[in-house]
Amino acid sequence: MSLVLDPAAQDLLFREARTANTFTEEPVTEEQVQAIYDLVKFGPTAFNQSPLRVTLVRSPEARERLVPLMAEGNRPKTATAPLVAILSADNEFHEELPQLLPHFPQAKDVFFSERPAREQAAALNAALQAGYFIVGVRAAGLAAGPMTGFDFGAVQKEFLDDDHTPLMIVNIGKPGDDAWFPRSPRLGFDEVVTTV
Repeated sequence: MSLVLDPAAQDLLFREARTANTFTEEPVTEEQVQAIYDLVKFGPTAFNQSPLRVTLVRSPEARERLVPLMAEGNRPKTATAPLVAILSADNEFHEELPQLLPHFPQAKDVFFSERPAREQAAALNAALQAGYFIVGVRAAGLAAGPMTGFDFGAVQKEFLDDDHTPLMIVNIGKPGDDAWFPRSPRLGFDEVVTTV
């Protein structure tokens, strides 16, 4: 059976999608970011907990604080990307559950009263949402450069608080010259999928 999604959209979102390493100077607008969020907010999470939080690094001052916290190889692209997003998990997401899960508001206390349970759930579900975010960036016709090469503790201290755990940093913009490394191999279906 073939996929329902148009082949051009399949290419845009998956087959041709790669981590961008250079970007043009064309800015990423607030309207584009709002459109991305308005699409990806519908991606499912457990208990609709929606723990992903996005910190947009726009000002030159914030960029100057962030770039030294990146791994050396990630500094040039983070310094020049039109927009940088710090994606984090909100470990206090449970406070929003009465609003987000109105048919089961007691889930806040039944399942997430203990911090370790919240941290585990937040990390998993925010990572899921981070994947949606990257696909949303691509759906907006932009390139994404997700990275985990940075000082997590320093980024948390500089940009977040103790209730937010950084997951990744994503450079966003129109791809520049030589933006892509060659496509790396992928595992085959039989190497990944097991039927029991």
